[in-house]
Amino acid sequence: MVKVIHKFEEIDFDLPGKHHYQVAFHCDGTWGYSLVPLTVINGLRGPNPNGFLCFGGTHGNEYEGQVGLKRLCADLDPAQMTGRVVLMPQLSESACVASTRVSPLDGVNMNRAFPGNPRGTISSRIASFVKTRVFPLGRIVVDIHSGGMEGAFPHCTSFHPIPDPAQRAETAQLARLFDTGFALIYSSAMASGLLTDEAEAEGKITIGSELGAGASVDRLGVAHAYEGMKNAMRHYGLLEGDVVKIRPAGSPAARLIEAANLDAYIPAPADGIWEPVIAPGQFVRQGELLGRLHDFSDHSSPALEIVSPREGWVAMLHLSARPRKGQTLFVIAAELDWSEVLN
Repeated sequence: MVKVIHKFEEIDFDLPGKHHYQVAFHCDGTWGYSLVPLTVINGLRGPNPNGFLCFGGTHGNEYEGQVGLKRLCADLDPAQMTGRVVLMPQLSESACVASTRVSPLDGVNMNRAFPGNPRGTISSRIASFVKTRVFPLGRIVVDIHSGGMEGAFPHCTSFHPIPDPAQRAETAQLARLFDTGFALIYSSAMASGLLTDEAEAEGKITIGSELGAGASVDRLGVAHAYEGMKNAMRHYGLLEGDVVKIRPAGSPAARLIEAANLDAYIPAPADGIWEPVIAPGQFVRQGELLGRLHDFSDHSSPALEIVSPREGWVAMLHLSARPRKGQTLFVIAAELDWSEVLN
């Protein structure tokens, strides 16, 4: 049974067992609501200090988190759990319905809306609800993303550079529980208003992820989302069972890569048709050809060859065939040793 909530205080976040809600956020300028799904599970085996908060659908055209969380909403059994788990599989519900990166109701990217404003537009009000009502309930925060139509990434978890050594080490350990081929430390200067930024600033153990691309449902990406979240719950004692491997047997060890500075994010030098010749997750040398930009205003002209400015791992490639001048075309990340963040 799903209960529609019009007043936030009607949600009993301490109620034992599993409870499903649709939280109503009124639409601006019309009679109606965006009904944001929320599931709260309080384990019946006792308390746990590591409340677990997980979000999907922060961008509406990224589906691996939406699907993985929806499955958890159905599959998790409070009789086998301790502590509290809060799942929001379609945080920007209106963007999810429209299959767009931003909400069609206010044109806002939910992952630029934090900390939110209770009197702002609908995306800002949802962000404020998360900040004020949901964040206080947990210590562990996971925000599941994929590249949507923006970029192609190797399957990776992600987090920002974190000054506090203890928070950084525990965050890196959480990232490893999702068993992706890469964990990416990315620049916090690329954007503001991110859900993960807000959680990190509160001292929470927080990761993001990139688990697919192209507004499709990546099979292995869903496995990383679903089993990775269960691994995190197992690790922190919220869920019974041992941590499991997700990638196929014989897969190489997960790599920790870093693109913490803005000079790792290379913008397209011009408009054009983008022809990549390498793949996300590939290692490249300085000067190696990454792709070509084609200008069809003169179809006889040679393509502009784009080469790597440094040695490293391709952490992201622009996905669409038509990047605009200034859009990030690729990211080259340096490899780190896990001991640099785990110690």
